[in-house]
Amino acid sequence: MIDRPKLTLERTFKASIEDVWELWTTKEGIESWWGPEGFSVVVRKLDLRPCGDLVYAMSAEGPEQIDYMVQAGMPLLTQHTLTFTDVDPPRRLAYRDMADFIPGVEPYEVDTVIELNEVEDGVHMVLTVDAMHDERWTRLAVMGRESELRRLEEVLAARTREN
Repeated sequence: MIDRPKLTLERTFKASIEDVWELWTTKEGIESWWGPEGFSVVVRKLDLRPCGDLVYAMSAEGPEQIDYMVQAGMPLLTQHTLTFTDVDPPRRLAYRDMADFIPGVEPYEVDTVIELNEVEDGVHMVLTVDAMHDERWTRLAVMGRESELRRLEEVLAARTREN
């Protein structure tokens, strides 16, 4: 395995640590925000424990995303499996998945760690993830993660308004 640099994204959410944890670790939570804008996710299996798997299907649904996937020679629906490496409710979640969707690139592992800490206004989240195999794909991955985190923030904000 090649040692790649780590990337860190941080957010502070006006939410309880339990709500943030639930959105990262339940079928309903994951399906409500996971994946970049213009994509949807359906969880097929969720075994939340070290060495347990999350299996999900991700579909491109937005017109721009469909066009991009077609032009890149990538399928509109992909199945993904990640394996949890650390589950410490409600503070730490880590998993390993395979970057096996990039045309012409040998699949490789990507590690992700989510750390949650209660702060005065809510929850501070630190997401640390391996960089991709090159600068272009790392930029695309960061854009995807940023989009996901915007969706997560929107779901948490909607929950806060409901309560």
